Amino acid sequence: MKMRSENNVIRLKEFPRTVSFPAINEVVAYWEGLRGGRPVPMRSEINPRGIESALSNAFILERIAPGMARFRLAGAHLSDLMGMEVRGMPFTSFFTPDARKEVGAALEAVFQSPEIVEIMVTADTGIGKPDLYGKVVLLPLKSDLGDITRALGCFVTEGEIGRSPRRFGVTDRKVTQIATALVTPPSAREKTAETEFSPPSFTSDVIPGFEEAKSTFTAAPKEDVGRPNLRLISFDD
Repeated sequence: MKMRSENNVIRLKEFPRTVSFPAINEVVAYWEGLRGGRPVPMRSEINPRGIESALSNAFILERIAPGMARFRLAGAHLSDLMGMEVRGMPFTSFFTPDARKEVGAALEAVFQSPEIVEIMVTADTGIGKPDLYGKVVLLPLKSDLGDITRALGCFVTEGEIGRSPRRFGVTDRKVTQIATALVTPPSAREKTAETEFSPPSFTSDVIPGFEEAKSTFTAAPKEDVGRPNLRLISFDD
């Protein structure tokens, strides 16, 4: 079934009924489990094994300026969409120039309010670039300093990537207040405490490609100062 109207625009109202994004559901459930009763979890709490089946679509952003963020980590699917490694690139590089202002506003909603943002997207088409549409979710995280300058995200697309890079326009955007976002009723929370919304236990193994490299400190070698250049000589009367 094609979800196209006469003007070749995807009908957003058909997305919930015909398209499933399990990777996004997994990332959101993991983030929700991490935060527990807090508004926002810490970046340091993220363990890639908690979203292992969604790693290809997952990413972490760092806020670098108002309305701007860069990729600190990104799964393989995002590199496939751009045809290159995207780590260090701005998040807006995935979007058309006309969409970047709205994407910048979405980033500010994540970092400043903070809020959960869902973005429905469609890619530009052309020779070697077939129909491609998808969904992005952005979830705020606290840095080690306690400020909200990180975001956990997931980018899922439906359709063939074709010739890259693929850039996307925004067709719809949903912003959800953290206070009411995915809050499980108390009665249901007891039933799901150790299942859907509880982060699993992890081993210490690192999953290559998604774990940030940890910087190490190496002390500088001590210099051989040798004999002192000056001596104090005292003459008694």
